Amino acid sequence: MIDVRDLVKRYRKSERNAVDGVSFTVGAGEFFALLGPNGAGKTTTISILTTTLTPTSGSATIDGHDLRTEASAVRRSVGIIFQRPSLDQNLTAEENVRFHAVLYGLYPWRPSYALMPSAYRRELQALADVLGIADDVHKPIRTFSGGMRRKLEIVRSLIHRPRVLFLDEPTSGLDVASRRGLWEHLSRVRSESGTTIFLTTHYIEEAEQADRLCIVDRGKVVLNGTPGAVKARLVQEYVLVDAPDRSALRVELTRLGLRFEEGVHLRVPLAGRTVHALLQAIATPLTFVETHAPSLEDAYLATIAPESVS
Repeated sequence: MIDVRDLVKRYRKSERNAVDGVSFTVGAGEFFALLGPNGAGKTTTISILTTTLTPTSGSATIDGHDLRTEASAVRRSVGIIFQRPSLDQNLTAEENVRFHAVLYGLYPWRPSYALMPSAYRRELQALADVLGIADDVHKPIRTFSGGMRRKLEIVRSLIHRPRVLFLDEPTSGLDVASRRGLWEHLSRVRSESGTTIFLTTHYIEEAEQADRLCIVDRGKVVLNGTPGAVKARLVQEYVLVDAPDRSALRVELTRLGLRFEEGVHLRVPLAGRTVHALLQAIATPLTFVETHAPSLEDAYLATIAPESVS
């Protein structure tokens, strides 16, 4: 669905490329996450892919359409939820959606909702029902909470049935309940329509559910793969153990050929073993056992340059 090859973007007077030879692919119906610190090139990449920014070099296709030569076809294939809300505060929710639908050429302009074609009214009602704002679509935007505005942006971005939905920091500024509700709705939309989702986010936990992710830092791809593969490649699973007779425990771990690191407790990498097998092999009575499974955040921090998180 998305094929990006050696994408480069350098802004005028910049000392380095904002996007520097980025390549990746996204399959149809996948949930793909692009991760990276501030200034890594995430927003620049998504701006290029949504045709709002021209690349310096490289190529990309979306749904088989070339970004450079078929920009209009690309725009018809995608929906976008920007990092910053882009709703017209002077219109009602429905008027914002209607204006969007008319701009996409889906329906001719009509001065009121009642005069719009029945197909539009059915589609709007269905999407508003899914996102829980059906009772509010005729209210002014200025009366909406942040979470409701995000939901309306999803309705607006889906009204033309895009093949790809781009989400640029979609939950930025939302409270925990609104974030959770938004993702529940997006999951439902994806399962029902097969929409490909392309996410950029600062919230690492949001990327845990992705089919595949790509980590970028300073404009370059530093890792690409499934969340599980990324974690397994970068972060070891280990067990913390301790005993009243720590000297005896050290001797036994050494005899068993198990590496360990000293600290408040002894840290023993699993190195492919199961926790059960490791503990079964240790005869010394233990007073402390704690397992540590790598998180995507651990892997992310192990990947990016230290100065990127300062």
